[in-house]
Amino acid sequence: MSAIGLGMPGLRRTPPGPPGTADRPATSALVDRFGRTARDLRISVTTACSLRCTYCMPEQGLPVVPTGRLLTADEIARLVRIAVDELGVVDVRFTGGEPLLRPDLVDIIAQSARVAGTASISLTTNGIGLERRIDALRDAGLTRVNISLDTVDRDHFARLTRRDRLPAVLRGIEGARRAGLTPLKINAVLMRDTLAGAADLLAWSLEHGVELRFIEQMPLDADEAWVRENMVDAAELVATLAPRFALSDPHRDDPHAPAESWLVDGGPARVGIIASVTRSFCSACDRTRLTAEGTVRSCLFGDDELDLRGRLRAGADDAELADLWRAAMWGKQAGHGMEREGFRRPIRTMGAIGG
Repeated sequence: MSAIGLGMPGLRRTPPGPPGTADRPATSALVDRFGRTARDLRISVTTACSLRCTYCMPEQGLPVVPTGRLLTADEIARLVRIAVDELGVVDVRFTGGEPLLRPDLVDIIAQSARVAGTASISLTTNGIGLERRIDALRDAGLTRVNISLDTVDRDHFARLTRRDRLPAVLRGIEGARRAGLTPLKINAVLMRDTLAGAADLLAWSLEHGVELRFIEQMPLDADEAWVRENMVDAAELVATLAPRFALSDPHRDDPHAPAESWLVDGGPARVGIIASVTRSFCSACDRTRLTAEGTVRSCLFGDDELDLRGRLRAGADDAELADLWRAAMWGKQAGHGMEREGFRRPIRTMGAIGG
């Protein structure tokens, strides 16, 4: 395992090497040293994006990754097959950047769905242009969609994303609803700047029959403006929503799910809260990630990456690729470490890693 030269903004240090794997158990699954098993695969297909959200992307965008360094549709499908057949993955989600900017996204979904067996195939997107492609994506095998939306105020949206594209996002949401990809989930990042509009966003979500999930902001912004003392946590959000909505029965149906689900006004509607910072779920994390360049990233906050693309293009067989993947996951760190003094944010931003 070695550092990958990515030309990303903020590159400051060399990632640590992996621990030894001599004591790794004899299992085909993606296990780590802390007893966790990864079954959820996130695959970034591009670092490009049509928005410039302040908590994710620099104003000028990320450096362009040459097409030849991106995994192809065939390579992605092969890695999905290995992940499902050899490593026990049951959920596959495509992310970015903005995955809709990949012109071959339908082919990526179709090829992956053909080899994924019963594994779910989902997409995280900002929704811009989704209404034009959703039918083809659904027919190719897409089963679920998450759409990012932090506010339904057009002026506020333009300030947060540096783009006046709210109508396009709303058309994408309506397109997904029309295509029958339900439950349709909306992801909203909690920020000091958006807290005042949180109740309005929840009211809009209830009116339109979508499932809203608020996410505590993490230190993955390109501008490095995140300060823990200024973040909005789950407790403050609940207090802010309380005057308009009665939230009750917080729980997780799946212990690996990041969102704590709350009944709204007695149900059946629910709102999710992903308290990534203050109520860490690292001990139950079941994710493994592939960057757009084909490196395995075992932890969102871990800088160690293993280059599968290079080995794949050098002629490695499925067994070798699977074992390399297992070795990368065996070295996964215990958690994000934000509670420790001296915490350092990862080299890559969220847009470069993939959501």
